[in-house]
Formats: sequence, structure tokens, C-alpha cells
Amino acid sequence: MIEMLFEVFKHAIMITGFVFVMMLVIEYVNVQTRGVWQNFINSSPWSQYILAAALGAVPGCLGSFTVVTMFSHGIISLGAVVTAMIATSGDETFVMLAMIPSNALLIIALTFIIGIFAGIYTDKLFPKLSHINKFGELPIHKEEKCQCFSPGKLFQYLKKPTVQRVLLIIFISLLLVAISLGYIAEDMKGWMITTIIIVSIISLFIVITVPEHFLKEHLWNHIVKIHIPRIFLWTFGALLLIHLLMQYIDVNSWVQNNLYMVLLVALLIGLIPESGPHLVFVTLFASGTIPFSILLANSIVQDGHGMIPMLAESKRGFIIVKLINLAVGAVIGFIALSAGF
Repeated sequence: MIEMLFEVFKHAIMITGFVFVMMLVIEYVNVQTRGVWQNFINSSPWSQYILAAALGAVPGCLGSFTVVTMFSHGIISLGAVVTAMIATSGDETFVMLAMIPSNALLIIALTFIIGIFAGIYTDKLFPKLSHINKFGELPIHKEEKCQCFSPGKLFQYLKKPTVQRVLLIIFISLLLVAISLGYIAEDMKGWMITTIIIVSIISLFIVITVPEHFLKEHLWNHIVKIHIPRIFLWTFGALLLIHLLMQYIDVNSWVQNNLYMVLLVALLIGLIPESGPHLVFVTLFASGTIPFSILLANSIVQDGHGMIPMLAESKRGFIIVKLINLAVGAVIGFIALSAGF
């Protein structure tokens, strides 16, 4: 039992470490590219859907938060929100990239395309929905352009580093050592280990060179304090649950005899506006227990916690988007499962 807990713990640490360094790099890129979408959105009639799908496809919550903010200001339609929420899988995308990279990329591509067409037809079939009441500015990552690399200040950052900077440097360095020496990545393929090492080195460079505001507000307060504990606990819990189920129950047999019931559960759990519960389906697919169609259906319906801002301010908008995505996920999931995928 202790050995199993230790193995699950190592696996959860590896996944969480990968999620952390990926989130850190994406947060950095996101801040540096603020405002780019504003020049793109008016370029063509399809631009809002393509942009919404692209923002949704970005792992994590930032893209979907940005889409909700744009909708709140009347910049994009409700159909574009549908597009983004189908395209996004929230923080689960990071975990899928760590556990099932090739299938994760396929899901990102499929939900990107499905989301665009779902958004377009939403606006065509329900034009009045795009005019539901908008709400005020969201207090999430206000527009900013950060000068995140100043060579002249590098010595200053390292001479008197803050506690947060020191802790982040230590954690990333330990992650690099552990992965390089094979302590927590025994089952990973060589290219995956190389990818994590490269991203970790980039993230270490970011932590060393960014100014205090970016370090504290974006990396520490947003990623470390909000996302990482939840991701680790849910990942550890999901892995432990699957290990226990596999040990005492013939899960494969039950699932194979109740695939449509599992599909229904996956769709309903997808309605939960939170990152975490959906990791059970990622883990089940990674272990070969459920087919691709069920994971795809869950990914279509769920959006991590990207819809929480809309739930807080516009319950009507939240319900409409969730119901549309549930319908799309049910149709795609049923067809794919019936076709044997």
C-alpha cells in the first residue's frame, strides 16, 4: 500500500511539475501578447470564431477568461463564447499533454474545429442570444504590457531575491534534476522528457529575469497559490482512485458493458465549472479503460473553470452556453461511440 501511494505521489508530482512550467511559460507569453487579438478580430466575419477557438485551445483558463471579458464588452457574440468553451479543456489540457500527448493534440484539434462550427450555427439559429445582457469589466488580468526582460536589472533581482523568486528557482531546479536523473519520469518517452527539460529551463529563465510585479501577481498569486495545489490534489486523487478501483474491481469489464452509461456520466460531469473532476476520464483513457469518444465528449462539454466569471455575473449566459455545449458533446460523443471510436 505504501509503495503504491509513493508511486502515485511521484506520478502526480511529475504531472503537476509539467503543468506548472507549462502554465508559467504560457502566462509569460500571454502578458507579452496582450492586445494582438484586438487587431485581428475585425479582419473577417470568421475572425471572432477563429480567435475564440484559438484562445480556448490555449491550455489553462486565461484564454477562456479573455473570451468572457470580450463578450461582456460586446466585442464578440455568444456563439463565439460557445466556440471557446468547446475548444477549451482548462487545466486538464496540461494534464492530457503530460499523460497522453498525441491524443491531447488530437482533442485540441477536434474541439477547435467543432467549436468554430458550433459557434457559427449558434449565432445563426439563435441570433437573439447574442444580445443578452452584458456585464461589467472582470477583475482578471487587466490589459498590460510588461517589460519582462531587463538585462540591466538582472543583477538587482539576483542580489536581493524575494522569497517567492527563491522558492520558484528551487522548485524548478529540483524538478529539472529529478527528471534528468529519472527519479519521477521512468515511464516517459525520451522526447517527452526532453520537452519537459526544455520548458523547465525556459521557465527557470523567466523566473530569474521577470520583475517583481510579474513574479508575484502572475506567477505566485495566480499559478502557485490558485492552480497548482488544486491540480496536484485532483491529480493525486484521480490516480489513487483509479489504482484502487483497478485493484479491487474489474473496471474494464464494467465499463465495456456500460459504455453509454459512462458517456452520460462524462457529459454530466462536464457541466461542473471546475478543473479537477474531469481528470478521472483522462486517467481512465490513459489506462485504456474508456474509448476516445467518451474523453472527447467530456472535453467538449467541460471548460475547466473558464465559465466561472460568467456564472458569477450572468447566470442566464452560463446556462445557455452549457446547454449548447452539452448538446454538441452528446451528439458528437454518441456518433463517435456508435462508430467504434
